[in-house]
Amino acid sequence: MDLTNSVYALDSTTIDLCMSVFPWAHFRSTKSAVKMHTLLDLRGNIPSFIHVSDGKMHDVHALDMLIPEAGAIYVMDRGYIDYARLHALHQAGAFFVTRAKSNLLAHRVYSAPTDRASGVIADQTISLDGVRTSGDYPPHLRRIRFRDPETNKTLIFLTNHTALPALTICNLYKSRWQVELFFKWIKQHLRIKRFYGTSENAVKTQIWTALCVYLLIAIVRKRLNLEASLYTLLQVISVTVFEKIELKTAFCELDHRYDAPTIDNQLNLFDF
Repeated sequence: MDLTNSVYALDSTTIDLCMSVFPWAHFRSTKSAVKMHTLLDLRGNIPSFIHVSDGKMHDVHALDMLIPEAGAIYVMDRGYIDYARLHALHQAGAFFVTRAKSNLLAHRVYSAPTDRASGVIADQTISLDGVRTSGDYPPHLRRIRFRDPETNKTLIFLTNHTALPALTICNLYKSRWQVELFFKWIKQHLRIKRFYGTSENAVKTQIWTALCVYLLIAIVRKRLNLEASLYTLLQVISVTVFEKIELKTAFCELDHRYDAPTIDNQLNLFDF
């Protein structure tokens, strides 16, 4: 999507821990865990904000720690719906895109024309009707109904951005999947499932170290204009980290093929 706005995806991932070894990481009665709340800049899949908490912290409280950027678009799932906090984003000049909950109480104010062939069923301006929600978010909201052609499911999006096309809003929410891929990459390749220490400081230090490694690899890939994946770069650097060579030469594609000399006087064993 060709947008001039900054686009961020906000989400969290849970890292399970053993309760008998990590009793400080409160989560459930039988399990401990920590949460990594992440604001991912979708222009380069680089985290711009991270907070590590215990497993009991609700996702919506991460909104209180953000400093809203005017003009930026924040994409988040339904776990972050708190209309008072969303109204604070709106007042700061920022935009948000999220999915509506099933118990949404609202009435339609205006309906815009839509192209149903694109999957957009309805593009409406709504006003909240709940006793509490109408006071928490007095302005109008934009509600978009979209039918996914792949799963045939109907999705309902809420946003305060009125200028972008409805299909662009739907694609913005679809891009939120990048933060899930970021969590998957971090857990698979940077070894934050097993911890070297059991204290809170040791666990957070290991998580932050893993994130610093991710950022450094991403910077190297960008600065050297490399086509290799982040995982490939990580493997190459891990085996050449103590070698005194230029970093770029470690990623050069060398031709190791060996051309055997041709023998002109070789005889044939069989006559055809």
